Amino acid sequence: MEQQLKQLQTEALTQIETAADLKQLNDVRVAYLGKKGPVTEVLKGMGKLSAEERPKMGALANEVRGAIASAIEAKQTTLEQQAIQEQLAKETVDITLPGRPVKTGNHHPLTRVVEEIEDLFIGMGYSVAEGPEVEKDYYNFEALNLPKGHPARDMQDSFYITEDILLRTHTSPVQARTMEKNTEKGPVKIICPGKVFRRDNDDATHSHQFMQIEGLAVDENISMGDLKGTLETFMKKVFGEDREIRLRPSFFPFTEPSVEVDVSCMCGGKGCNICKHTGWIEVLGAGMVHPNVLEMAGYDSEKYTGFAFGIGAERIAMLKYGIDDIRLFYTDDLRFLKQFSVHE
Repeated sequence: MEQQLKQLQTEALTQIETAADLKQLNDVRVAYLGKKGPVTEVLKGMGKLSAEERPKMGALANEVRGAIASAIEAKQTTLEQQAIQEQLAKETVDITLPGRPVKTGNHHPLTRVVEEIEDLFIGMGYSVAEGPEVEKDYYNFEALNLPKGHPARDMQDSFYITEDILLRTHTSPVQARTMEKNTEKGPVKIICPGKVFRRDNDDATHSHQFMQIEGLAVDENISMGDLKGTLETFMKKVFGEDREIRLRPSFFPFTEPSVEVDVSCMCGGKGCNICKHTGWIEVLGAGMVHPNVLEMAGYDSEKYTGFAFGIGAERIAMLKYGIDDIRLFYTDDLRFLKQFSVHE
């Protein structure tokens, strides 16, 4: 039995040494150390030995098993290291290869216009104010001198959620909320950019959702001259220093007097398709804040006056970049968006 055990050890160590991979090594382990392996079979015959030989053979059997197990463990470590090195060799990265260019995104034209207008007015001392897109009827209409049943409400066909809750039709509610929250009832200078919603059929110049930027300035002794000077500065910064503006009488329930504001066309007044051969392009509505609006916000209309204006961001972007269809802003066409480089 002693000779048999030593022979099994020699055979096992030889096969362990020649194992080429982990699978072959595992086969050797199962073959020699498994429940049905030759070492186990030899140990089953220990019952035939004398009482004196059994301890000696038991110790030898354990020594053989230990030697085989140690050899398998050492070989396994070697084979695993070899496998790692082979895998690393296969996955070696050639750092001398040129890198793949990473495509960078562009600012959306509407984002660019809104940020440009915000920067301009912040430089003029205004702050940016925001408000909820799902608005109360009171702030969207009543606080702006449009009580229930007022015919001018039809100018803004609305998406109502309940009788008193709707999607805001303009960002003017932010103005009403800001004046109301101003407990000191002192001067206010804000612009209010954001999405607005109106029932409208989508076409090249209309959308049921669009961006609006409204401005408000309230203080003592503010006049129509201040409004004109502010808008003139705005138009020259956006469209060019050679542009001029003109004010035409109009009507808005929340301003009195009210005006439509035109900017001179890039054709220099010669007339073209953009200005419909008039030399002027209508860009926004404005006016002096109605005394009723000031009073409902808690201001003394005898002491304070103010002006307000509403700018359509899409309208400005279309004129600035020569875009002829408002739907291009919302269809995510990469061919369109790639034209607006971040490096300009």
